[in-house]
Amino acid sequence: MEKVSQIVDDLGPPWLKPMLRASYFIPCALHGDSNKSECNMYCLDCMGDAFCSYCLIHHKDHRVLQIRRSSYHNVVRVSEIQKYIDISCVQTYIINSAKIVFLNERPQPRPGKGVTNTCELCGRSLLDSFRFCSLGCKLGGMRRGDPELTFTLKGKQHRDSCRGYESDESSTPKKIRRPHVFNRLMEGLAIPSEAFGDKSPYSTSGDEALNCISPATPPIFNHRNSRRRKGIPHRAPF
Repeated sequence: MEKVSQIVDDLGPPWLKPMLRASYFIPCALHGDSNKSECNMYCLDCMGDAFCSYCLIHHKDHRVLQIRRSSYHNVVRVSEIQKYIDISCVQTYIINSAKIVFLNERPQPRPGKGVTNTCELCGRSLLDSFRFCSLGCKLGGMRRGDPELTFTLKGKQHRDSCRGYESDESSTPKKIRRPHVFNRLMEGLAIPSEAFGDKSPYSTSGDEALNCISPATPPIFNHRNSRRRKGIPHRAPF
């Protein structure tokens, strides 16, 4: 009995399969006459059917995920789902400036030319660093008995996801941070304000110090053109 329970745990949390099978973006049975009453929410604690935003009041303090849609397929944001499961080996995508992951498989009849990596379950074209195109395909790979696959969060990954950090490497552009060595260099180049009193025009910030050591390029002065004088205009002969 304990061995069977271990197999169930290895295939993910109990809410995963019901969430993947649920029907989304259908009119809510209770609020069908209201605006924006499509069922795009799922409660991980109740593990029932999808519900609309008006039903959210009945799931106070519950773990709720918002399901979104891309190209007629259901998706969920990485920043939300990775708090509860490990989504490694599943390819992520950037849609509307947010990183998302697909819920279920998306079969591709003919992979494009030059494709070297495809989903192990449905054949969807993938980047070389991924094995599956969706959470459902990863679940299918786990059913085959692959011991390297898991949905369980472990150690630092679980702590980071609870703090809102992304476990996988994000492809969203981020602001470039200066290394500590650069900051110390800038502090050394900046002139202390105490040497000039309170009226010092210099600042110890990195940006302004960088401006001080990177003056603008002076304009090029052509001495030959400066000595040339205009000649007397000559009229063309008749």
